[in-house]
Amino acid sequence: MSNIKKGLGKGLSALISSEEKISEIDSAAVLEIDINKIEPNKNQPRRNFNEESLAELATSIKEFGIIQPIIVNEEDGYYQIVAGERRWRAARMLKLQTVPAIVKNYSESDTLSIALIENIQREDLNPIEEALCYQRLMDMFFFKQEDIAKKVGKNRNTISYTLSLLNLDPRVQNFIAEGRLKVGHARKLLDVKEGDSQFHLADKIIDNEFSIKETEQAIEELAKEPKEEIKEKAKKTKTYDQIHFENTLKNMLGTKVNLKSGKNKGKIEIEYYSNDELDRILCLFNDKFGK
Repeated sequence: MSNIKKGLGKGLSALISSEEKISEIDSAAVLEIDINKIEPNKNQPRRNFNEESLAELATSIKEFGIIQPIIVNEEDGYYQIVAGERRWRAARMLKLQTVPAIVKNYSESDTLSIALIENIQREDLNPIEEALCYQRLMDMFFFKQEDIAKKVGKNRNTISYTLSLLNLDPRVQNFIAEGRLKVGHARKLLDVKEGDSQFHLADKIIDNEFSIKETEQAIEELAKEPKEEIKEKAKKTKTYDQIHFENTLKNMLGTKVNLKSGKNKGKIEIEYYSNDELDRILCLFNDKFGK
């Protein structure tokens, strides 16, 4: 287990004292716990787990076993994961009966902090998940940004930078969480105060693959427009029938559909984010219209 201590990183090591570090714990402290008595951390900051990545981890575990025990808190004969949910999920994929675990008694704030740090150090959280977790630490445990910075091993400016994303329109936040809008571009949109304008400009940035400079220029042009013209543009989006058509296709295909209408013609844009998703959409069309 000599590599385990290194893998934890500075932030997590700051939360787990030296005498508790896994590399220094006697093997007797590692228990084999019934996998059905373990449940995920209800405050796990990450909402989505990549199935392909989990499958790769499961393959590794099948060959080498679970080298690094998960860390859990005990609650009434059951256990809640503090760190290691990916290993637990991969073990379930393999239908293992038990997993090696170390039982601790961390406070709720430390449990949340450790879960946050574990994900951040593997870069598993998207920026919005990370920002929401920082906000939760502030709201639930009255942390200041300086406290969070010390906990996660980052500087205060980085924490502030990430938290600022929560001031964006929720639709723009979704673009960031989905990986469609880069954080650098999104930060520029903070200069646009009106939510609909933020959203429409973000959509334009994505569609046209704007650079940061082009994004700045678009924001400058928007600022020059009279307020009445901006409001008129917001109203001039889509008719009820067009929105209904988009929503019908969206529900049928399970992805974003955008209807663009011109004077004498229009086009339907169907978005996909991977080759597998494109195959899924093509199969839906084939099932519906194929012979």
